[in-house]
Parts: sequence; structure tokens; C-alpha cells
Amino acid sequence: MYGFALEYADPKLKADPAFVLAAVQKNGRALKYADPELKADPKIVLAAVQQDGSALLFADPKLKADPAFVLAAVQKNGRALIYADPKLKADPGIVLAAVQQDGSALLFADPKLKA
Repeated sequence: MYGFALEYADPKLKADPAFVLAAVQKNGRALKYADPELKADPKIVLAAVQQDGSALLFADPKLKADPAFVLAAVQKNGRALIYADPKLKADPGIVLAAVQQDGSALLFADPKLKA
């Protein structure tokens, strides 16, 4: 199953945790098409960002503010830092992990860390 097939799935399937988990494991960005409740499900979001860090874009704001989820995302794709909560853009450990993965992630760090 290709992850983006979730876009065309029945709404019941978009709300089915097992179905959505299988989709995001194939393509993390399929999280975009998941039921909003599942965008806040830690297990599903973690699987999505581990597959594609940029899936953080589609996560619930609470998870975008969770250091563990943001760290997992930036370790996969440093530029996912752009989607993190502003507090975490100022976290030296998160930013370091992002920059180690992709140096251009520094563009998205809090200006205080660039001085």
C-alpha cells in the first residue's frame, strides 16, 4: 500500500489507527490525510516523522511542542525544524541535531542561537 492512498480512503479508514499507521510507515507525509484525532496520536505521529521528518508539518500543535517528537523529526530531516514550536527552535539540543542532519536547518533556528 502506498501511503498517499490515504488521501482517497473512506473517512472511516482515515480514522482507523491501524490503517493510518500502515500508511504513514510507507510515507510519513500521508499523515496529512489522517483524521485530526490521529494527528495527535503519539504512536502514529512518531511513525510518520521517523519515516519522513517533514511529516511534523501535519502533526497536532501539542506534538510540535514536544521535544521527543521534534527531535525524531529533525534527526530524519533537519529542515523539519521549520515546523517545530518556536520554543524548540531555541533549544540548543534540538537545533544541534537539526543542523547535524542538514546544515541549512540553521535558517529556522531562533535568532538568539545564531549570534
